[in-house]
Amino acid sequence: MHDEHETDSGAAPTAGMTYAGAGVDIQAGDALVRRIAPAARATDRPGTMSGLGGFGGLFDVRAAGFSDPILVAATDGVGTKLRIAIETGRLHGLGQDLVAMCVNDLICQGAEPLFFLDYFATGRLDVDAAAEVIEGVAAACALAGCALLGGETAEMPGLYAAGDFDLAGFAVGAMERGAALPAGVAEGDVALGLASDGVHSNGFSLVRRIVEAAGLGWDDPAPFGAHALGEELLTPTRLYTASVLPAIRAGGVHAVAHVTGGGLTENLPRVLPEGLGCEIDLGAWALPPVFGWLAEAGRLDRAELLRTFNAGIGMVLIVAPDRAEALAALLMDAGEQVTALGRVAPGPGVTYTGTLR
Repeated sequence: MHDEHETDSGAAPTAGMTYAGAGVDIQAGDALVRRIAPAARATDRPGTMSGLGGFGGLFDVRAAGFSDPILVAATDGVGTKLRIAIETGRLHGLGQDLVAMCVNDLICQGAEPLFFLDYFATGRLDVDAAAEVIEGVAAACALAGCALLGGETAEMPGLYAAGDFDLAGFAVGAMERGAALPAGVAEGDVALGLASDGVHSNGFSLVRRIVEAAGLGWDDPAPFGAHALGEELLTPTRLYTASVLPAIRAGGVHAVAHVTGGGLTENLPRVLPEGLGCEIDLGAWALPPVFGWLAEAGRLDRAELLRTFNAGIGMVLIVAPDRAEALAALLMDAGEQVTALGRVAPGPGVTYTGTLR
């Protein structure tokens, strides 16, 4: 848990060694726990039995409303997007990145997110920086409807350069037995794409190379937006739980694909049965300016762009044809930008038609 730091027992001899002298500040860890506790408590939801404070977090799945639950777990990080956040000092959005990368995967299985744990590792704990990140995690958990049940803050001197840190997230959700996705995908099903909020949290090693090659700094005006380049690129990953879960419950959703590393090219086939692929019309949506700039500045061909980035589509729902219009309306009412991308068809993988615009 965030408060799993041990406390010193008794005073060390004057000339003796101490844990603090070795670079681990237990008092800073305790201060962080006190700082983030209100944010964590604000994420309590039905089923929460304990929060920060114990050696483990307790959660009652039946109290969350499930009668015969199957648990689903996911873990992820935010990749080298961290590098931009550390270098610019813009840390708050990382919490949403971390939560979204995990809970968006859960809903692809048809699961409702229940609780979340985070892991924050650094060389020397900066309480303000860590609190900013973890308070962002808590805010995103509240939006996703899951409890921030605990976590770990690890000081590891010698493993991280000054100011550096790493993040990992762990989410657990549940669904009723027999409700798992994908299920029932058939030829002729419609692919509905939900717009992304920029690059999300994949492909940033390439993004950073392109920015470096272009001779730009994070504080320079973004060639594709109204704000500084670093600020634009740090736009948090979109949370889809509040829109996609109601769509699944409304009926007619056969599969959901989170478009992360691998893009549309690699992620759509993960939810399609053997023998079926998906025909996608690249002219169905407008490529967001950030991807147009990355493609031009990095001289990326179409295949590389679509395999590395989400290209403006953060989630795809495969739905029954007679439910496509109603589900699109439901998703739009929930605040999503929805595009009919194409259809499920015989053949392996993703087949692209049309031109990105």
